[in-house]
Order: sequence, then structure tokens, then C-alpha cells
Amino acid sequence: MLLYSMVRIAQGDVRTWRRQPDQLTRSPDSLLPTSRQGCGRASIGVQGHQDGSVTSLALDRHANTEQLEHVGSDGRMASDKGAASAVRGSAGLFALGPANGCRAPGFISFVLAYVAFFAVGWWAWERRSGLTSLDWYVSAAWTLPVLTSSMGLAGGLRTAHRLRRRSRPPVPLAVEDMLVVVVPTIGRRDTFPALERVVRSFCRELPCYFPRLRIDLVIEEACQARNEIIGLTDPSIRVITIPQDYQTPSGTRFKARANHYAHTLRLAAEEARDDVWVLHMDDDTGVGSDTAQELARFVSSQQSAGKQALHLAQGVLCFPREYADNRLTWLADAVRPGCDVGLFAATTGRGTPRAGLHGELLLVRASVEATIGWDFGPRAIVEDAQFALCFCERYPGRSGWIPGRSYGASPASVGDFIRQRERWVWGLLELATDRKVPLRRRLLLIHNVAVWSCAAVAHPAVVLLVGVIAGDVHAKPASAVLVPLWALNMAFCAWLYWEGLKLNGGSSARPRPLWRERLCLVVLAPLFSAWEVAGISCGLARFLKRGEPRFTVIRKPS
Repeated sequence: MLLYSMVRIAQGDVRTWRRQPDQLTRSPDSLLPTSRQGCGRASIGVQGHQDGSVTSLALDRHANTEQLEHVGSDGRMASDKGAASAVRGSAGLFALGPANGCRAPGFISFVLAYVAFFAVGWWAWERRSGLTSLDWYVSAAWTLPVLTSSMGLAGGLRTAHRLRRRSRPPVPLAVEDMLVVVVPTIGRRDTFPALERVVRSFCRELPCYFPRLRIDLVIEEACQARNEIIGLTDPSIRVITIPQDYQTPSGTRFKARANHYAHTLRLAAEEARDDVWVLHMDDDTGVGSDTAQELARFVSSQQSAGKQALHLAQGVLCFPREYADNRLTWLADAVRPGCDVGLFAATTGRGTPRAGLHGELLLVRASVEATIGWDFGPRAIVEDAQFALCFCERYPGRSGWIPGRSYGASPASVGDFIRQRERWVWGLLELATDRKVPLRRRLLLIHNVAVWSCAAVAHPAVVLLVGVIAGDVHAKPASAVLVPLWALNMAFCAWLYWEGLKLNGGSSARPRPLWRERLCLVVLAPLFSAWEVAGISCGLARFLKRGEPRFTVIRKPS
């Protein structure tokens, strides 16, 4: 029965995993509170002051920028209704997840896992008969993550306390501040369907709360899907084309180069103001009604915060099962939303994102981003984490965490999963050893990267192999003090996957995880950790070779 369930999950059970026809066409208004239903769904053009002379100068100097305003595919002016329908495309509406956002994490899974691992660890300790080299090896490897686990658990408790409070700021009817959504994309044809889905979600959900909205799609001059991207007609969309010969002063490449180019255009247009917010999103990550509500609540609350106002916020990245081409990699990616409600809530949520950031659902005040920029040099491939460290240096205590969710897609194959982790580890190792960043700001990052990198030698399969070579497969802690620490680390890892699965399931059309999903997550957890170890090992090898950095863009399921 277990094997049958795994096969069904790997292949995709049509009856339980695929969206039903009525879910493909249901109105997103059904996900909104009654007070928001019926509000205009067509995007509203950008309002607010812009200096035309400065803008035109910037465009002449740096850009080939196409502002798409009610232009149909035939080149003629289109109506609002026609523009809105054009943005919807042919892939159905992005209407996943309830409007009430994240649910408070639970801790029953942590307690059960802790008790189980503590019992096993104590049993191994009582059977000790002298310490071997394997015991010392395991004691070091399995105790190292205790700081990360403690911080993540504290973040989870903080998130649970916050989400269970009944008193929260009200959702404003409309936000006066301007919102600029920045979406850099490689513009390949295989990534365009995901980009189309994402853009439609912006145009549908954000204008209700942000009447001053602009969506900047940043593409390369020679990208494959340029014409298709320009065809995404809506009055709030602006396609920014980066000239092939554009270079930043520090020679930054890849996604950071695209971010910095869009950043220079905002500077030239005098949009680096306190009343302008920049929402950074990936080209496979959309928003829902809950995302728009939480963004509006956060921005509105900063208007009355005075000197205590925050300048940056990040939410939760979820993966609806409807956007998963591979159900096994979808289960393996459950760890990511778990980290968002745990470790990132503990650091970013307490004002200083020392553990880093991720590049989607990243909201930054434009005036603050203007002081940092994205020109981090040619070896930067984790620009979001580097931006986080710069923010910590200049604006300590001024970041926040929001319970809004963004909706992305997990890697389409195991190979993409491993390549994604390879780039992360490679880039984080480059950043952790970059002496241009003050050491005091890198300490937590160095620790977390060391923990992640050492996962390759701490995996139970590796420990078992070492034990076989050493002639002793009965590993035990070197001291009884380590037993509760081992249990903490193991239970926290299990909690990350379990809560992440709940978040991913809750963001899907069927909002509860299926029993087969939970069963396979428990049984296949060692396999998923082995995939993580493979990506970590590849990234570590790339870093040690000191080769030329590569920014691998995996396929984007739509």
C-alpha cells in the first residue's frame, strides 16, 4: 500500500491532486471578504508626481522602456475590459488559498519527534561501553545546528503567538503610498507561462488596495519571449528592456544587474521616496488576496508609526500543489515555508534580517533601497542575502515579518532541485567569506552556512558509511548533555517539514494535506535530505574550485 501511494504521488493522482474544472474558472472574488467583493479588478494606471524631463533623460541614457497602456495585440487602443481579459490569458485564474493568510503553526509534531529522538538518544547513551572516534564525530556533527534550531523554534513560537492574537491592525480600504512591483525574468519561452500566471495575479489582486500601482517586468534585450511579454497588456504594466551593453559600476551580473538597472530608473524618475514601496517578486511567484491584504496592512501601519516605522518586510513563500510538476520535489520543498515561519520570522521579524532574505515577497521602502542598491560585484549570485546584510548595517531593527503568502512553484525535477541548492550554497559561501562585508554582520550567516555545509557529513547515511569503515555502526553521544540537544535538532528539522507541508497544502485549492502526503513525507524524509546533501556538496565543490559564478535558472512550472 505504501509503495502504491508513493507511485500515485510521483505520477500525480488526477482525482485528488488536479484542480477540478470549476476550480479553474472560479472567480477570485469568492476568496475576498465581502467588503472587498465587487471592487474594480482592472488595474489602475500609475498616479503620483513624476518629473518628465528627468525620466526622459534616464530613458535616453540607459533604457529602452516600453510603457504598455491599453495597447492591444493589433496596436490599437483597447478598452479596460479588453485589457483585463488579455492579462488573464489562457491558463485560468490564480485563485488559490483562503484570504485569511497563514495559520498559526502547531507544535505537536515537534513534541512527538522530540520525545522519540530523546528516547532513542538516551537508550544509546545507556548502552555506552567506551567512546570511539565515531562517537566523537557524531557528537560534533549532530550538535552543531543547536543555535539555528533554537532560533528557528523561537521564531515559530513568535509566529504562533502573533497569529493567534485577536487584535490586529485593520485592512485599509486603499493605501495612499505607491507600490512598484519589480519582476526580473530571463524571458525564456519555457518560463513565460509561469510569468503570465504571476502577472495576472498582480493585476487581479493588488489594485484593490494599491490604486497607485506599477508592475515593472525587467527583461534582457535579446530574450526569447520578448514579444510575448510585451503582449501582456494592462495599464499598470511597464516592460523594461536592459540594453546588452549595460554595465553597473561594479560589474554586477545576473539578477542583481537587472534589479540595479530598474533601481537606477526609479532614481532618475525621482521615485526614491518614503511614500513609494518596491515589491520584489520572482517570475514564478504570484500573489493572492491574502498577500494584498497583508501588504496593505503593513504599509498602512507604517504611515502612523513615526520614527519607529519599518522599512522592509518579508512574508511566506508557499508552493500550491497545483503548480507542482513533480510531487516528490514538492514534498521535499516543504522545508522552505517552514523556515519562513521559523528562522526568518526570528530574524527578519525582530528587526534585523541577519539570516538573509529571499527574493520574492520582499517589500522595501524605495528611499531605503536607494541607499543600498544592488551593485554587489560580478561574483554576487545570492543578491537577496547580500542586500539583507547591507540593510542590517544601515538600518538595524527596522525590518518586519508579515503573514502574507506568495505562491510559487517547486522545482520540476530532482536535477533542478539539486541545481537550485547548489547555487544557493555556492553564493552563500561566497558571501560568508566576503571581507567587504563587516564580520559582525556575517557571523550568523557564517554559522548557518557552516551548519548547512556540514549537513553533507552529518547525514545518517554518511555516518553509517563511516561506521562501517571504522567497524563500529553503533553511534552514541559523547555526553548525556548532548541527548536533549540531539533531540532538539532532529525534532526541529522534522517540524520544519511538517509545518511546511501544512502551509503548502493550505495554499492549494484543497487546503488540507492528504494522508498520502503526510505518510510519504515521513517515510521519504531521508531521501529528501539526501537530495539536499547532493546540492550542498555540489555547491561546496564549486566554491572550493573558485570557478566563475553561474546563475542557473531552472524551469518554471506554470
